[in-house]
Amino acid sequence: MTTTAEHLKPLLWEPKNLIRAVEAAGVTLWSWNVDTDALAMDDRAYDLWGIPRTKDVKFEDLSAHIHPADRDRVRAAFNATRSIVGTYEIDFRIMIGDELKWISARGQGDDEGMVQRLMFGIFIDVTGRKQAEEGRELLAGEMSHRVKNLLTIASGLTAITSRSTTTTNDMARELTQRLTALGRAHDLVRPVPGQTKAASALLGDLLTVLLAPYDDLGAFSGRIRVSVPRMSVGESSATILALIIHELATNSLKYGALSAEAGTLDVSCSAQDEKVTIVWTESGGPLVETPSAAPGYGSRLVERSVTGHLRGSIDYDWSKQGLIVTLNVQPERLAQ
Repeated sequence: MTTTAEHLKPLLWEPKNLIRAVEAAGVTLWSWNVDTDALAMDDRAYDLWGIPRTKDVKFEDLSAHIHPADRDRVRAAFNATRSIVGTYEIDFRIMIGDELKWISARGQGDDEGMVQRLMFGIFIDVTGRKQAEEGRELLAGEMSHRVKNLLTIASGLTAITSRSTTTTNDMARELTQRLTALGRAHDLVRPVPGQTKAASALLGDLLTVLLAPYDDLGAFSGRIRVSVPRMSVGESSATILALIIHELATNSLKYGALSAEAGTLDVSCSAQDEKVTIVWTESGGPLVETPSAAPGYGSRLVERSVTGHLRGSIDYDWSKQGLIVTLNVQPERLAQ
């Protein structure tokens, strides 16, 4: 009695069904005469390489389409195929006009599959897979870079906080507040899937999120007022601004306008071609006295952040009516 599988076997080997299988797999066929260097390819292979179907092809004709950086490697690999035991596979890039494709060439080495001086193999377009691999590598590199940056920042904040506090509870509280400020800034500039441009946030949104914890009524409506033009802040600068704003707000909450019920804080900004000026103005708090002691670690962190990454300057006006801080930064640095 003939089984269903045995009944289907003859259909499997019919030429038209083999062609259907090859097309479904997305492969193209080639044969190579090792003596004359002539190549024979199916129509799909001609289309893959961007070569007219009527043309007699030799390896050098294909070589002209191979990416210059891969050409010598591919030529050496093909010349070595006859000494390779078993199957071989090589991936390389080809250029069709301005379009770049990734091709995988596969075959049988060691003359094992040779018929009448012909070797046989297939080409597969693996462009999609290669692009996905490159995307994963870029993402892994970017994640590694970000993690290293965050660990460096966290390490520096830990050292600064340990020197500026006297108890473990104070250290834990202040360090948590600083890291939380960084987290809020990071959430605003976090890239989203499919995003092609560099991550950024609006300056007004960033300031609002960072200052909201210090105002019971919320920024823009309570005693904290923010008025800035519409401009973008890049991911790196958002992290730096988060540190600066947190230090200023924390000091204001301890000693300045935010420590008094009637105290107010105004944050304004003006933008010109050569600089962006952010002005932090406190009023209604305790009378201000110019500090006589050396700047603390938090103040030094702010100074280094402004002059370092932002390539700007920060000035303090210890007016008795309230502290005024003027921050000048380069627009191109703010966007990074």
